[in-house]
Amino acid sequence: MPVFDQRESQCRVFTFKEGLLSAIAHDLEIDVSRFRIEHEGGTLKATFEASSLRVLHAVVDGRPRPELLSARDRTKIEANIVNDVLHATKHPQIVFRATLPGVPEGSLTGDLALHGRTRNVRVTVRAEASRYVGELTLPQPDFGITPYSAMLGTLRIKPDVRVRIEIPRASAD
Repeated sequence: MPVFDQRESQCRVFTFKEGLLSAIAHDLEIDVSRFRIEHEGGTLKATFEASSLRVLHAVVDGRPRPELLSARDRTKIEANIVNDVLHATKHPQIVFRATLPGVPEGSLTGDLALHGRTRNVRVTVRAEASRYVGELTLPQPDFGITPYSAMLGTLRIKPDVRVRIEIPRASAD
């Protein structure tokens, strides 16, 4: 049974700003630093620790800009994500389950349990060099999550976030 975790794989969440004061905010790339993906037979189960999200950097025009966020900024954003957005104490795990028909390329549909709600989601999967890459757009309100906002809503995160998962290709086949 192949098992993948943060040592050889990665899971990233991308958030996007909007609102009247969006010029003073940043799009973000966030790392999920603790997770486990298990593939046995035709079943895939992925478990992500909601408290393990770590801000890597701001993103401007699709490029990482680590100098735009101080360590204090990153810590504050991480606390907001874990405590105020995901409510990780109450909902400590995010779990995705799917049945795999074979080599996971194309579209993969499964159930995602997040923030106390379970919804059917579709993940686009493709091979890239030595890795499989899965991506999905995740509408936070579908899972009862209120996207982060500040300054009376003039600064907020768009309701949809993008999630990208990469696992080694050779071990997954």
